[in-house]
Amino acid sequence: MDFKKKMLRDDALAGKTIIVTGGGSGLGKSMTHYFMELGANVVITSRNLDKLKTTAATLEKETGSKCLPVQCDVRHYDEVEHMIKKAHEAFGEVDILLNNAAGNFISPTERLSANAFDTIIDIVLKGSKNCTLAMGKHWIEKKQTNKTVLNIVTTYAWTGSAFVVPSATAKAGVLAMTRSLAVEWAKYGIRFNAIAPGPFPTKGAWDRLLPGELKEKFDLAKKVPLKRVGDHQELANLAAYLVSDFAHYLNGEVITIDGGEWLKGAGQFNLLEQVTPKMWDQLEQMIRAQKKS
Repeated sequence: MDFKKKMLRDDALAGKTIIVTGGGSGLGKSMTHYFMELGANVVITSRNLDKLKTTAATLEKETGSKCLPVQCDVRHYDEVEHMIKKAHEAFGEVDILLNNAAGNFISPTERLSANAFDTIIDIVLKGSKNCTLAMGKHWIEKKQTNKTVLNIVTTYAWTGSAFVVPSATAKAGVLAMTRSLAVEWAKYGIRFNAIAPGPFPTKGAWDRLLPGELKEKFDLAKKVPLKRVGDHQELANLAAYLVSDFAHYLNGEVITIDGGEWLKGAGQFNLLEQVTPKMWDQLEQMIRAQKKS
């Protein structure tokens, strides 16, 4: 079976309108592409309008569906409200919000300025809050049901991680918001779920986070039990399912898609995979000898 193949039937998202923050590039673009292939109209947002326009034109040509580029800095609530208004003007009602916009620094925390820390918190946590609150208030006020919010978090949202403390802090907040609102807003017909992706290479993000020879030195595929990184279509398949009506009974879930990476790091004795068969033989002989004594 080819894991790069598309999963859902062609009309799975027909008639749906989806907002994808950070949709102009990387994983956001890949998910948007698949949503459009499945029949959805998509609004993509970021701060770079030129990139958004280029992406939208390409995606429309490749899929035949509609894509609206809207410049929006999710850190500012008024810009989020303006973006949602544009979405309504173009497509009528919005059915799905995908909070994907993010930022990160790999750095010793003591080297970060307060402003650098705030930048990540504002984009990831405040941005997700802004979009969720603005969209949710609209859905609740208009008594619209069967709506969905999908948040992109990370596996270190629940474990924490050194050297990406602002991101870990912000993603943990998004995770808590996902689970909290899944309960509180279910009565309004709004579902909340999240995806925690492992290594999915995107040229822009990986070049910034691991520049030059660092990508070779820290080969993330070696940390994954499946010995590979993720393919964008795999993430797009999962995202499309979670926002579709096929997942209507899924609410408050966080699904990890990382080839087993975080479990490998969590297990106390997982490093024993480096023990050779010869060393295991020696260990067994030592254990047997101790039992006999």
